[in-house]
Amino acid sequence: MVVFGQFIIGPPGAGKTTYCTGMQQLLTVLKRPCTLINLDPANDDLPYECQIDIRELVNVEDVMTELDLGPNGALLYAMEYIEVNLDWLITRIRSATADSAVPYVFFDCPGQVELYTHNDVMTKITQQLVKALDLRLVAVHLIDSTLCVDVYRYISAVLLSLAAMMQLELPHINVLSKIDMLMDHSDDLTFGLDYYAGVADLSQILWTLQTNRHPLSVKFEKLNRLMAELIEDYGLVSFEPLDIQDKECAMRVLGRCDTANGHIMNAEKIQDPSDPVSGVRLFQVGLSDAAESMEDYIERYEERFKAREAEEMGQHEEEGGFAPARPAP
Repeated sequence: MVVFGQFIIGPPGAGKTTYCTGMQQLLTVLKRPCTLINLDPANDDLPYECQIDIRELVNVEDVMTELDLGPNGALLYAMEYIEVNLDWLITRIRSATADSAVPYVFFDCPGQVELYTHNDVMTKITQQLVKALDLRLVAVHLIDSTLCVDVYRYISAVLLSLAAMMQLELPHINVLSKIDMLMDHSDDLTFGLDYYAGVADLSQILWTLQTNRHPLSVKFEKLNRLMAELIEDYGLVSFEPLDIQDKECAMRVLGRCDTANGHIMNAEKIQDPSDPVSGVRLFQVGLSDAAESMEDYIERYEERFKAREAEEMGQHEEEGGFAPARPAP
């Protein structure tokens, strides 16, 4: 039986666990069964219902205690231990997905970036899972969108995304998460969000570095140009903006993932007794927004965001309280 899934990766704080929580809620509304797998042996605080927890096999605290390792070394050891004992995970995935007509799994992965850039343990894990389970997997790489405020951090994030794509060798969806937090600080952006999502013509963003004449910008001007040329020569990286609280945003990302892993071709097998055509709706969504420009899509999102903010503000005023302030990026 074919299993479809998403491999959720990204640096610490990018919103991987929040993404898994939101997707679990969305698929519940869509009446699509899914299995959530915590693949982070250091994560002991899960806000979602987890069907398989890798900490039952190995956890970082025990490794640190028994082998006298630091947090990073213990996590690397734990991931290598998982790779050696992968039959444990494969058996539990088969058991958890046995009753699903179209099994769909989410892997909530650790945030240690070297696991996806130059260490091959995650590559070995995904390759074995794909072979053993006939798993159609897409890597979903989350990047905190507030990094777009700083040019250097943005270019570093793009390079990190490119390195992960090359290392994992999986269908890949890069996501700019937490765009709702970025909306309150859009004045700090040099360009519109659609520019950062498209990763096109990086010469424009390099020009902003040259004009400020900061000593480091001058010193590393050639290095910055070469990195931008490397990114553009590959031409692989682009981002999907995501506000996990916005249903249309979440549906768009889900549609992209289902297209990448092939689940979209099995949409007709999903049955909702209350809605005979629910199985093909996601297929239609995936096709309908394909022609929409990113600029138009962001503009429509901003309108929904402002409406949501106004509604929340009105609710707080009715309750006699103050609207909570958003944290700065």
